[in-house]
Amino acid sequence: MKWLMGGGDPVPPVEAIAELVKNRNDAMSSAKSSVRIPATPTLPRRTSMRKVPLPMNRIDAAFEQLRSEGKKAFVAYVAAGDPSFDESLKVIQGLADAGADIIELGLPFSDPLADGIVNQMAAERALKAGMSTPRSLDLIREFRKTHETPIVLFTYLNPIFTYGFEKFHADAAAAGADGILLLDLPPDEARQNADLAKGEGLKHIRLIAPTTPDARVPLLAGDAEGFIYALSRTGVTGGHGAPSEDIATQVARIAAHTKTPICVGFGITTPEQAKMVAQAGDGIIVGSAIVKQIELHPERAAEAVVEFTTPLIEATKSL
Repeated sequence: MKWLMGGGDPVPPVEAIAELVKNRNDAMSSAKSSVRIPATPTLPRRTSMRKVPLPMNRIDAAFEQLRSEGKKAFVAYVAAGDPSFDESLKVIQGLADAGADIIELGLPFSDPLADGIVNQMAAERALKAGMSTPRSLDLIREFRKTHETPIVLFTYLNPIFTYGFEKFHADAAAAGADGILLLDLPPDEARQNADLAKGEGLKHIRLIAPTTPDARVPLLAGDAEGFIYALSRTGVTGGHGAPSEDIATQVARIAAHTKTPICVGFGITTPEQAKMVAQAGDGIIVGSAIVKQIELHPERAAEAVVEFTTPLIEATKSL
């Protein structure tokens, strides 16, 4: 059937239009029913984030272990690179194997004003053998391949400042060092210079001498980290025949202001002296007497050092 409007075009009646609309709606409904809408994914439940504790500094861990065992610390000093890089590595490995709890590693420097002749000559031998501040860090990296004994860098400000104060701390810590003793940088002077206040990653060890004024002890003791190096006598390293007899009084003066462990050095050369000094503090430090063995026996330095230090270590641990 044809439906015509004025211009001759076909015009459907109302019933036909209604039927077309119905058919279109039915088709759309059928299409919708065939489309699958994915379900909203279920998100996993959020769990609380636990902070992972930072590993304990090796120095702190060593003293914690010693306290739990009721033992005193034996700290050994040698110059990095004396008499050579390879032999120096054997020396510090030997010290660790012999039972040294902490190794103080002196960075070779051409003007070590706080050192006596024995340690000055050690620095000179190391420098002549090609040792430098970066090579000292290489030595620590090699040591860390086999040992976890804490290492404290014993040095002066000049080589650290030249290297870059903040950069040195970062590089030394990354190499495996744990602390630093800057002999000529008192903490109150460090605070006055922004460039010297950015060192992180190393425990800052402090020196306290018998001549340190009582009013100054709280500043040094309260600022110390790792342990305090208490001098049994005044003067330079290696310049003493024996430790002072009033060490207990000196240690008590420091201990009144801090819980940081106190280790006593200067003048310890025999097992008897090691035992006497260890009774007063938390540990002892032996340096020049060990370095002297390297000077006397450069061809077998590591063996000579172990032979000399073993009785001292045993005496320190016998308490």
